[in-house]
Amino acid sequence: MSNPIIAVADSVFPNLDLAKEALTRVNAGEFQMSEDGSASSILAVAANADALFVTYSQINAEVIAGLNNCKVIGRFGIGVDNIDLVAAAEKGITVCYAPVYCLDEVSDHAMALLLACARKIPFANKRASEGRWEMPAVVPIGRFRGKTLGLIGLGNIPQQIVGKAQAFGINIIASDPYCPDDVFSRLNVEKVELDDLLGRSDYVSVHAPLTPETENMFNMDAFKKMKSSAYLINTARGPLVEINDLAAALDAGEIAGAGLDVLPEEPPSADNPLLGRDDVVLTPHTGFYSEDALLDLQTTVATDVASVLAGEAPKYPITAK
Repeated sequence: MSNPIIAVADSVFPNLDLAKEALTRVNAGEFQMSEDGSASSILAVAANADALFVTYSQINAEVIAGLNNCKVIGRFGIGVDNIDLVAAAEKGITVCYAPVYCLDEVSDHAMALLLACARKIPFANKRASEGRWEMPAVVPIGRFRGKTLGLIGLGNIPQQIVGKAQAFGINIIASDPYCPDDVFSRLNVEKVELDDLLGRSDYVSVHAPLTPETENMFNMDAFKKMKSSAYLINTARGPLVEINDLAAALDAGEIAGAGLDVLPEEPPSADNPLLGRDDVVLTPHTGFYSEDALLDLQTTVATDVASVLAGEAPKYPITAK
């Protein structure tokens, strides 16, 4: 293929130099950047492109139907819930992603949120910064050793969390019907059903994909099954947690607190019920980030896109299940 055209729906990178470098092997032509994430704007640059890169924009059936020459879509990230995989497959478009990037970053971030919540560090910092040196305000705080962390999913990222949590003396249980039993055994993680996990865990960390079955899986019913002293950590996808139910559960004392890096609406609206709460730690979807991770991400996805354009098999394709 000579001088393939590359379209970009959106990007979080300061520049796309690494992607362009990876695509030199197929003599890629110009990179055409969409003005915004709307379908019309994306198709204005991608309708006749040979490849499409995307980060957060919705590549739905409407967009895919308008791709006349596209061979491959490269998603800069781990999740692919913003891409209609069925529509892509029906049109013969390969979808690539980066399932092994930012494993350290997200697992570190999940542990940081767990530690910050359980030790009440943001709350204590706020009080101390206001001149209120009041240790009794953070009571009670429990010891980590001997506590139980429940992992919702035992894929690449939660597998990285296991050793980090175990170093604190935390016991690990996990619910993942798709993870082989030998992985549980190798990591010394007990395999349990979801309801059992909710009832036993002192901390619950969510690592499930966003699907119609998992959307709002953490609702009031789930919170009522958790310990009143438990903390919820979510570094996966915002819509996995029903935030109005979470706020109500916190108000009712169903759980003790939450640490969230993702929300259903980002950025959150001013009336989001989780804003300004002392029992909720929020970070603005930064769990994936490090300078090193961004370099890995851009290179991994662009290398696979180049492979497809060269008529080769990509390393990390994904298809609809």
